Amino acid sequence: MLTKFETKSNRVKGLSFHPKRPWILASLHSGVIQLWDYRMGTLIDRFEEHDGPVRGVDFHALQPLFVSGGDDYKIKVWNHKLRRCLFTLVGHLDYIRMVQFHKESPWIVSASDDQTIRIWNWQSRTCLSVLTGHNHYVMCASFHPKEDLVVSASLDQTVRVWDISGLKKKSVSPNDDGLKLPQVHSELFGGGDAIVKYVLEGHDRGVNWASFHPSLPLIVSGADDRQVKLWRMNDTKAWEVDTLRGHSNNVSCVMFHAKQDVIISNSEDKSIRVWDMSKRTGVQTFRRENDRFWILAIHPEVNLLAAGHDSGMVVFKLERERPAFATHMGSLFFVKDRFLRLYDYGSQRETPLVSLRRSGSQGLHAPRSLAYNPAENAVLLSYDGDGGVYELYLLPRDPSRGEVTSDAGRGPGSSAVFVARNRFAVLDKNSNTIAVKNLQNETTKRCPCPTPTTDAIFYGGTGLVLCKSE
Repeated sequence: MLTKFETKSNRVKGLSFHPKRPWILASLHSGVIQLWDYRMGTLIDRFEEHDGPVRGVDFHALQPLFVSGGDDYKIKVWNHKLRRCLFTLVGHLDYIRMVQFHKESPWIVSASDDQTIRIWNWQSRTCLSVLTGHNHYVMCASFHPKEDLVVSASLDQTVRVWDISGLKKKSVSPNDDGLKLPQVHSELFGGGDAIVKYVLEGHDRGVNWASFHPSLPLIVSGADDRQVKLWRMNDTKAWEVDTLRGHSNNVSCVMFHAKQDVIISNSEDKSIRVWDMSKRTGVQTFRRENDRFWILAIHPEVNLLAAGHDSGMVVFKLERERPAFATHMGSLFFVKDRFLRLYDYGSQRETPLVSLRRSGSQGLHAPRSLAYNPAENAVLLSYDGDGGVYELYLLPRDPSRGEVTSDAGRGPGSSAVFVARNRFAVLDKNSNTIAVKNLQNETTKRCPCPTPTTDAIFYGGTGLVLCKSE
């Protein structure tokens, strides 16, 4: 985890990234909503009108607006430019768990402990539809990014998908007297404009979160049974694909990453877990000492995530985006999209040299460092995954002849550097030794590190290494 920004505050229950500016909203259990600039690390503003915890918050994609929902049964729409609440939407009869703006229509969806989901028109300030069917608290509800669907999760142990295409056809005018009677009817019995499409059953305890994949027909959910479930849907049905096990307490929140093929979940077990979507296995776990996690947010445009916990929140990346690279003469060697590539400054051409295998759980990790040996045309890559791994590739003299297909030499080690024409050194932190190996990946010599806390080695001239120790 690459931490970009951290705050200390009351328990964070809701988070939302601004789509363009380096801002994040955090709604707190104390009733305060904070607006932070995570790049500068400064608190821009605080909004205090809710009475009691604020569990949901969301920025509008285009307007200078955000919406919040709290334990005072109120939904408030704010203008952060004017720094005030514009209006309050009232109708829910219990705590509001989540609020979200629609991407295109002037709608807000809200989930509540009153066992309903409501869809509101924030321009006409009216309730368009009440979605009834859950028979316990509705913990979360969100719009599909492209289709006319809503997904909801409830403590009744189900995830429901609702078809809201009927709402598109129905336009509500608050001045039309003819609508008053049907409005009361739909308040009591639920309107016919939003209907249940699927009920997903499989969790053994209450479901805390469910969210759609940004582009594929997939849903991910997390529950008090400590499981994360992956579901697929088509036009006629939805079914469970797999269960991801590993959390040791209630799963609070789970989402698909916007840019990578991974699922991120967090839990009251004080951990954030990253799961490989294709292998459906855990690839990374980040833990806190004393703080349970409650909420996740994923930035819609850039590779940033945020997680809210008992004593604040953290904005982070899963891995460095700056690629590992090395330069030699007029060439640049670098790693991008699981390929080792060569860029020639003279011709300005880029050539893929080696397809990097996904070995073990390091598939998610890009290599941390790259070392090039011009004498033997060899490359060493160092990864942080699996406690530290290195890979040695011998490259063809003529890169135009195609990619290297031979298998790489690899082994455990937290740092690897060339120290001579046909030798490289590998730091083994477990045994606190430096192993010297030849290009056949055979150990020729082993020597102890100068200090017991050596955590990295660098090239220090032929036959020499520099050791770094914190």
